[in-house]
Amino acid sequence: MSQHPSTQTGPTIAQQLAQGIVKAHPENDALGQHVGQRLIMDVAGICIAARHEFYVKAALSSFEQEGHCTVFGFEQKCGVEGAAFVNGIAAHGEDFDDTYEGGPVHAGVVIVPALLAAAERHALSGEALLRGVAIGVEVMCRLCAVAPTRVHKAGFHPTAVFGVMGGVAGLGAALKLNEEQLVNAFGIAGSMAGGIIEYLADGSWTKRMHPGWAAQSAYRAVRMAQAGFKGPATVFEGHHGLFHGFANTTDGNFEAMMKDFGQSWIWTTIAFKPYACGTMAHPFIDCARLIRQELTTQGVALTEIDRIECETAEGILHRLWEPLSLKHSPPNAYAAKFSIPYAIAAGLMLDDAGLEAYTETVVQGADIRALAAKVSYIVDPNNPYPKQFTGHVRVHLKNGQVLEQRQGFFKGGVDHPMSDADLLQKFKANCKFGGLDEAQTAAILSQVNGLFKASAVSLTSLAVK
Repeated sequence: MSQHPSTQTGPTIAQQLAQGIVKAHPENDALGQHVGQRLIMDVAGICIAARHEFYVKAALSSFEQEGHCTVFGFEQKCGVEGAAFVNGIAAHGEDFDDTYEGGPVHAGVVIVPALLAAAERHALSGEALLRGVAIGVEVMCRLCAVAPTRVHKAGFHPTAVFGVMGGVAGLGAALKLNEEQLVNAFGIAGSMAGGIIEYLADGSWTKRMHPGWAAQSAYRAVRMAQAGFKGPATVFEGHHGLFHGFANTTDGNFEAMMKDFGQSWIWTTIAFKPYACGTMAHPFIDCARLIRQELTTQGVALTEIDRIECETAEGILHRLWEPLSLKHSPPNAYAAKFSIPYAIAAGLMLDDAGLEAYTETVVQGADIRALAAKVSYIVDPNNPYPKQFTGHVRVHLKNGQVLEQRQGFFKGGVDHPMSDADLLQKFKANCKFGGLDEAQTAAILSQVNGLFKASAVSLTSLAVK
């Protein structure tokens, strides 16, 4: 479907999307209402958990913009862009947020902050909020089908690149842009996309910034389009379009992206994380925890482990395995979130990989780093990534015994979803981690649960001291 602008025939991808968005009504879907409520609750809880972190405070202090939109966990208010920016950063900063297994991409942490801020600013109804969230997440997830793995391999973060486009879709739907305005908004947003993954080199914070930047940029693109600003209609498939720039291709599978758009919804398959680290590490953590149980049953100490081997997907090596020396000894707690060797060590030693496993004190511990240094990998050429996230851990003990576990799915994902009770427990734990008492937590939960029925969205419970 790729076309040079001079030979373009038929509607462009942006035009097809715009037509589908105007006609779509996902807010009528009961499953979508349930998933949307879960998603907003999860995002809100993670933002609260991160509210005392320095990177969140630094982001908030950088935005000198007054307004009436809520910054989750703060009394200070901002304009739409400021609130979307800070909330997007807080939601993604601990890598405890939602993911889409066909990506991976973190849609909720872009779309929810953008839509909630816009809902406050424009007095949107809960129904309009749900419509925007559903369509925004849907578009962001569908973009992953065009050129799987190529955005990451080109050195960019798909959440950042696709986030601004999904944000435009969701905001455009909620604010009822017409087809021409939507096309222009997509075209404008293409020049706002970005986000390199060089943070992997030293554990610096720029990945945390990406969802917030995409959320606030999407709002700016939508408002510019509403005011009549023009953008290229071939922004997705064009000779110099989004995929040419960020995936090094103009031959993407747009048919897969557009198939049954507006009729069949994939956004309801988004996954929720039980661990506070890179998604593809999760099945490895589960395997490590199962081996820990075996070792405990046998009365074998972790010091009796000689070496640990893992089979893994080639597509995740450059982010979670290499350079192996760096992954064995992460320079800081944030870098550890993108190290499978550390994640396996956490699963074996701590029997968990939650927020407490990724503090500077724990990550710098000599014992856990020594255990991580025993982990190596081999590439499985038949691994189904990115369609499926898998894990494998083989532990060799000094006495010659071998313990092995495999897991062909991601807990929290389609094949093993988190229950409502588990997700609620995560939300409450995140609020407690962020310093909220039970009454404050209950107030947020009550307001979140009623959002989609509200005549005008209100987030007063999230403006906490």
